[in-house]
Amino acid sequence: MPSRATARPAPVGTVTRGTTNPNRLRRMDRWIAAVHGAELRRAADPVAVDLGYGAAPWTAVELLHRLRTVAPHARVVGVEIDPARVAAAQPYAREGLDFRHGGFEVPVAARPSLVRAANVLRQYDEGEVAAVWQRLCARLAPASEHSRGGLLVEGTCDEVGRRHVWVALGPEGPRTVTLATRLGSLDRPSDLAERLPKALIHRNVPGEPVHAFLRDFDRAWAAAAPYASYGARQRWMRAVRDLTADWPVTDGPARWRQGEVTVRWDALAPRA
Repeated sequence: MPSRATARPAPVGTVTRGTTNPNRLRRMDRWIAAVHGAELRRAADPVAVDLGYGAAPWTAVELLHRLRTVAPHARVVGVEIDPARVAAAQPYAREGLDFRHGGFEVPVAARPSLVRAANVLRQYDEGEVAAVWQRLCARLAPASEHSRGGLLVEGTCDEVGRRHVWVALGPEGPRTVTLATRLGSLDRPSDLAERLPKALIHRNVPGEPVHAFLRDFDRAWAAAAPYASYGARQRWMRAVRDLTADWPVTDGPARWRQGEVTVRWDALAPRA
């Protein structure tokens, strides 16, 4: 039996359902590569953590491929709290890709440049989210004179990745909320409400900012109906452009064309 001095602490967190599918997180990955790629290239050792990758390691494999298109030296560590899942993933390990047993303590030696936690907090209570965010942000690479520091991306998507909403956080805390969708499958923007991350999903009620945002987005979508004859993309872009009059949208047409819109966190944050 190992001594107390050598025993490894138990991982922090609980086992998730482990649901996963190939290409499920493509929208999140492409956004990370576009928005955080420069930070990854500047890092001396750009380590990315796929936290809670699930019953199969597809998302970690894909994250490495997508990050290396913008940061050739990036490394990915898949972290799972279920040891059986870690064992099953080992045949997929390769140069730049490793799998480890762990949880919210993030068992990597380096301070990660990126932690991606997709569909992990869905099963937790809303009251637990802030403490998890704080723990994970404390593990990120710190900000410096030439860097904003590491990035935590935490959110939820449907089973095939057509609808996705995530929060981006730095070492200082939450920064933005991004909604991303396959436009051809969208009836109205508020359809994305069912994919809001745990910090927001129970706040989609009158009086809360996220509810007001989705209401205004639906109104802008309806007003942009004449643009539907040019395609769903043109209608989305027009609706988002109208939203910028009242909401702090942080991205531009290049991202809107992808079926995305990013808004400052403080505009959507739950009321105290």
